[in-house]
This record gives sequence, C-alpha cells and structure tokens, in this order.
Amino acid sequence: MREQRVGGAAMTRRFGRVRTASGAVFHVEHEGEELCVLERAPWLGGEATGERLARSMVARHLAPVEPRKIVCVGRNYAAHARELGNEVPEEPLLFFKPTTSLLDPGGTIVLPPRELSERVEHEVELGVVVGEVLFGADRAACAAAIFGYTIVGDITARDLQRRDKQWTRAKGIDTFCPVGPVVVAGLEASSLGVRARVDGELRQDGNTANMLFSPPELLSFISQAMTLEPGDLVVTGTPEGVGPLAPGNRLELEIDGIGVLALDVGVRH
Repeated sequence: MREQRVGGAAMTRRFGRVRTASGAVFHVEHEGEELCVLERAPWLGGEATGERLARSMVARHLAPVEPRKIVCVGRNYAAHARELGNEVPEEPLLFFKPTTSLLDPGGTIVLPPRELSERVEHEVELGVVVGEVLFGADRAACAAAIFGYTIVGDITARDLQRRDKQWTRAKGIDTFCPVGPVVVAGLEASSLGVRARVDGELRQDGNTANMLFSPPELLSFISQAMTLEPGDLVVTGTPEGVGPLAPGNRLELEIDGIGVLALDVGVRH
C-alpha cells in the first residue's frame, strides 16, 4: 500500500484508523465519503479487504499509528533551541515517549494537577512513520524506508523538564502525545508549513526546511544505536513559538499536506 506513481510523480495516499461498532480498523481514504478497510496496518503490508466504510459509520477516529517505539528529537530547529535558552545541538538529541502517552484526534490533553506541574506547553511536530526494519542504515536507505508522515503534538510540562534535568516525566504524561489525523504516504516533506493555534491565535508558524537534521538523517542516526521497526514513530522537533496551555483551550496543530489535528485541553481531577 505504498504510494502510487503516475508519470514519475508521487501521488499521496492517506491512511487512518477508526473505531466502528465491530472494532478498530485501519483504512485508506477513498473518493467521496467512503473509506477502504485494510486487513492490517499498511506499513505491515495490509491490503484492502474489499469492505467499504461510510464515514457516517465511524464511531471515533483513532491515532493512526500503533508504534512499539516513539523516538523524539529535541532542539531540531535552531530558533526553538534559542528561545528556551539552549545551545543548538551538534548531533540529534533523542528522548522517548511511552506509548501510553498517545492520544487520538479530537481527544483531550489532560493537564496534571498543579502540584505536579504548573506550566504545560504545546509543541507541533512532523512525525515520521517507519516502513521497514532499519539498523545501521545510511541516509539513502532511510529515505526509502519512510512509510509516511503525520502530525504529532509533543506536549511538555516545561517546569518538570527544567526541574528533572531530563525529559521522561515532562513529556511522557498520559495524553501528551496526540497523533493524527492521518498518515500520508508519498508526501514530499522537505518544505512543509508547520503551525499551532490556541483558541484561533497563531502561536507557531515554522517550516520543515528549517530542521537542523532531516528525517532521513534522523532515522540513520537513530538506527546506528537501535533497530527501528515498521510502525515506529519518529518525532522530529518543533519550531519556535511554544507556549502555555490552559483548561478549556482548543489546540489546533497543522502541517501542510497532512491536515489539522484538533484537540481540547482539560485538567485531571
């Protein structure tokens, strides 16, 4: 289910995951209001079952990924590193998010109690979905192994990040990794607008062209240390303009060619 080519040009395909009355299924978007159901995840070679799903039959849109690993990259935009008073890294700075932090499109980012964190911020990022096993791979092999791209929110408890001196708690809280709304295969990602809005106010307005390390470079760097597997999610860093979230906010994360990931913000009671 990789991208199709017509006359040498790539055509994008949009893959999602939804919950219906019979359970969760992956799908590829079809013309009109129909979704084509896949037998399994597309990066695992899932083929169409022949079943068509009307959008009206969808009970809920789910995060379009089921990664075994979520590998994230810090300070991959120089302006963002500087806005937080940090040095620009000479090589990719890696950290993990647990899979329990995943959040579906349209879901609610749940802020922790104030005694745990008083400053939670948004970060909009391009997510890379791995399509092949990679270990010790060069950049060319990694570029060919990218299945597609999605939108990721790297939600961060900034005060915890500064206090802990490392990022596991600050970025690993449940609901702090919203993903979606779809994974797009065949997308040229070298120059995509990346934006975040809070209650309609534009906060972040960057471009993937300003990454310090491109997606193939990141995958190659990561694969020198650990095996990347089909379906793994690599989160590539955020542009400048990060800011606070408060209960009741509406957060919209947008990347050209992918769409808008819309989320609510609530608080843990």
